[in-house]
Amino acid sequence: MADYIPHTTAEVADMLEFLGMNSLDDLFAHIPDALKLSRGIDIPAGVSEPDAAVLFNEFAARNDAAKLLCFAGAGAYDHEVPPVVKALGSRSEFVTAYTPYQPEVAQGVLQAVFEFQTLVSRISGLPIPNASLYDAATGLVEALNMASGVKGRSKMIISAGVHPHWRQTAHTFARGTGHEIVEVPLVNGLTDWSAVDCTNAAAIVVGYPNFLGLLEDVSVARSLADANDALLIVGADPIAAGLLKTAGQWGADIFIGEGQPFGTALSYGGPYLGLFACAEELIRKLPGRIVGETVDTEGRRAYVTTLRAREQDIRREKATSNICSNQTLMAVTAAIQLGWLGTAGLREVALSCARGAHYLFEELKSIEGVVRLSDEAFFREFCVELPIAAEVAIVEMAKRGFLAGVSLAQLCGDSDLSTPGDLSRKMLIAVTEKRTKSEIDAYVSALREVVAS
Repeated sequence: MADYIPHTTAEVADMLEFLGMNSLDDLFAHIPDALKLSRGIDIPAGVSEPDAAVLFNEFAARNDAAKLLCFAGAGAYDHEVPPVVKALGSRSEFVTAYTPYQPEVAQGVLQAVFEFQTLVSRISGLPIPNASLYDAATGLVEALNMASGVKGRSKMIISAGVHPHWRQTAHTFARGTGHEIVEVPLVNGLTDWSAVDCTNAAAIVVGYPNFLGLLEDVSVARSLADANDALLIVGADPIAAGLLKTAGQWGADIFIGEGQPFGTALSYGGPYLGLFACAEELIRKLPGRIVGETVDTEGRRAYVTTLRAREQDIRREKATSNICSNQTLMAVTAAIQLGWLGTAGLREVALSCARGAHYLFEELKSIEGVVRLSDEAFFREFCVELPIAAEVAIVEMAKRGFLAGVSLAQLCGDSDLSTPGDLSRKMLIAVTEKRTKSEIDAYVSALREVVAS
């Protein structure tokens, strides 16, 4: 097959003359010869579709993680995805539709996103959701930018109980935005608000439940926000809304969350789905786009994108964000799963997670040397300290068929969670509705064996 080069010989000659070079080889003279391909790329001959399917199935079979019973969480959870979600979410009308800049050609997608927004409003307890963001970490950055734009300040107070990846993302963006980020340490796994000065803060951020799975008293953060004229941002587990107070019921001004639990597989970390909602008075500062319902010139119901980032671009210095896209496919999938579950179904999922996690915790107490990090209330995730390194336990448990959890040392790195003892021996464990009692019992038996060995 002949190479395709878009430039004519004359254009290449003009470019080389401008650069003061004699040949295209001069462009690559700085690259060592050992790194150059002297014989091209050795690409095997094509195969038939059935042969290709066999080959890729062999590749997939090498993925041992897919065979493990998952007790890992830390922001990404192994929830059940009903067949109806896959069947409807994979319809070509959704899969092939691009981000709907022209609403008149994408009414079905816009309606689905409108339903998604309605459902996000319910689980967040706040009236104004957007049409989704990239992930929860993006949501935190957008929320901080929004708070800065509303309050005209750059100081951000963030609990160390917020997911470390979210906080790292916020720190990265802060280098460009000039935000001052102050992290609040944890005591016994909960935020020690007495250790921080919230004066002149634009936002106060807390997780509910927090990264360690514990239930924060968000009313304390709300009081601090009121006392310092700051916005309260709550990063909440959306599954928890089936049992616990929503962010809005806690008095949050902004809700952010990770929508992966609703119909999106773990998928090695993405693409995921950022959930975002705010109080009505903040609607003009909302990042991204909103899908609205209206009527056309003939009085028929119609859906349109409104207050989108394109409009913020026009407002220029009044904008708090320049994001102009969203995760439409994942948002549609989440809407299908939430619609399928309904209020009662979401409660059952949340209750199953909570019951399974608390049962597992009670059983783990029988293993010598396994100690829970905190005695505070938790939802469906908790941290334990092991008598051996967490990473060793995870490797050994994998040999026995379990993805045992997440090592805090590996995930958090230099992030300060203010936990006593050796961080390398701490492991975060999560339970979803997919885990049966027999699987939990088998997990406990396997961990007892690993610890004893």
